[in-house]
Amino acid sequence: MMTARRRVVATAAAVLSGALLLASCGDSDSGGSDGKTLKLWHYEGPDSAMGVAWNAAIKEFEKTHPGVKVEFEEKGFEQIQKTAPMVLNSDDAPDLMEYNKGNATAGLLSKQGLLTDLSAEATKRGWDKKLSSGVRTTSQYDTNGVMGSGKWYGIPNYAEYTMVFYNKDLFKKYGIQEPTTFDELTAAMDKFVDEGITPLANAGAEYMAGQYLYQLALSKADRAWVDSYQLYKGKTDFHDAAWTHGAETFADWVKKGYISKKSSGTKAEDAGVSFIQGKSPILFSGSWWYGRFAAENKFDWGTFLWPDSDMTLGSGGNLWVVPKGAKNKELAYDFIDITMSKKIQNLLGNKGGVPVAADPAAITDPQAKALIANFNTLSERDGLAFYPDWPVPGFYDVLVSETQKLITGSAKPEAYLDAVQEAYDKGAPKT
Repeated sequence: MMTARRRVVATAAAVLSGALLLASCGDSDSGGSDGKTLKLWHYEGPDSAMGVAWNAAIKEFEKTHPGVKVEFEEKGFEQIQKTAPMVLNSDDAPDLMEYNKGNATAGLLSKQGLLTDLSAEATKRGWDKKLSSGVRTTSQYDTNGVMGSGKWYGIPNYAEYTMVFYNKDLFKKYGIQEPTTFDELTAAMDKFVDEGITPLANAGAEYMAGQYLYQLALSKADRAWVDSYQLYKGKTDFHDAAWTHGAETFADWVKKGYISKKSSGTKAEDAGVSFIQGKSPILFSGSWWYGRFAAENKFDWGTFLWPDSDMTLGSGGNLWVVPKGAKNKELAYDFIDITMSKKIQNLLGNKGGVPVAADPAAITDPQAKALIANFNTLSERDGLAFYPDWPVPGFYDVLVSETQKLITGSAKPEAYLDAVQEAYDKGAPKT
């Protein structure tokens, strides 16, 4: 979803390890595991921190489960987003899959009865003790599919948040200091525009543009505002000061040349590659890019939290969910357990992820330490504001299409706010 990804490398499905499902496969509760297959789907790129960690978890799982093979398929984020309800209602459902968190996704599937209740396993295996309250919010859903309470339907084993990635070499080349305030950020972008450079990498066809706008709104918001929007703990008015600031500033940034009008049709992968190739000096996006940038960037780069804002996009990571119709549920639980182990969590942290159960002393990479320290800063100030498309089903597509109109100039901020208000009110629970 918009959190997502998002996805950094939504490649075609590829079987990395696996075997044909044998006729002897039984239900998860039957004795023995010989001849069984754990059918696993996730959409993490192989070079990302999560992709590296989950690949190691597959090897660990097969080592500790003789006779069991992991049939892994890498799916694109958008692919799972659009087909999950249909697939989970069929015989093709995997035993375990990564899925986006929030009311509009995991919450909706839980409400539709398509996910397994993991509450007993979360207690039995101690997952509930390993997850902080802020990260745990997206694991539990009530009978209406609203996150924050109720039964456990997913387990996040990493966390994520958004930040400003910047090309230190380009900043140095043009004599621009690292911004520490919002005014300094806009001044830096003005200088890049003066040099004929579009400062912000952007993707109007996917989640990224909406996340820029949401962050601009968050800079004028607080926890009560977020809870009203995300958890329905109050009335959300898209014409309030925060949302108005977000829409008007975003449209103004397009006019000023901070954001290219041509980016209305680009995808997140295009934006990421633009930053990797040194074409865009700044990209605002999530920690899910961190491992890839560390592996592929050929220049000096750094990150900082969005200046002059207590709140930013972030949450526990995407969820491991077990489909209601999964054939090998116990194996799925065992795999989740391995990804929560210190060994895999420490690997995740050192590869540029944000682990939820690592040994802090085991994280030795300096950049990884900084990444985790910034996340801790956000957590300590209760600054994780989730993602803009979460509140209601179908909201992602509305936000993408309406934000595209701001980029092309075919709609004014007032029309944008009217459109998202209508979509939100239509999908939000009636009180």
